[in-house]
Amino acid sequence: MIPIAIWLTGIPGSGKSTIAEEIKKRHPGFIVLRMDDLRKIVTPEPTYSEEERDIVYRCLVYAASALVENGHSVIIDATGNLRKWRDLARQIIPKYGEVYLKCPVELCMLRERERLQTHGAPRDIYKKGEAGWPVPGISAPYEEPLNPELLIETDKTFLPEAVRKVEDLISELRSDS
Repeated sequence: MIPIAIWLTGIPGSGKSTIAEEIKKRHPGFIVLRMDDLRKIVTPEPTYSEEERDIVYRCLVYAASALVENGHSVIIDATGNLRKWRDLARQIIPKYGEVYLKCPVELCMLRERERLQTHGAPRDIYKKGEAGWPVPGISAPYEEPLNPELLIETDKTFLPEAVRKVEDLISELRSDS
């Protein structure tokens, strides 16, 4: 099986972890790289400064690249609020697909308030953003992808359809020469 990397990007609450979990259930060989898990190791007391974000995202891209190079398929579950990090992954990972999970910030805020499981993400992230924390889409920029391989509007697309679209992308990436 041809190893690939798929980056699920979108603001917090857009559905990245939910879709990653569903893809993992259907494709158990995929490794899910979660920014929130990586951050706990690389920066156990995060400041969320631009310099720190740059280091952590570059580590994430390196890990994905190394895993793909060694024959593993990867799902990157990370906001990746700046294009430069997603572009870096595109440059160094041969079989790469970017999936933009677009969702209105108001709905993401509601989802974040109501979710029971955070998949390692900090709780009350939008409240923290309103209090000055650098939260993408609130108090920090989120640079929308310019040409993602797939755009899913998660406010209009139910989970089974979103997963089917990602699975179609997986098939497409694996079939390209």
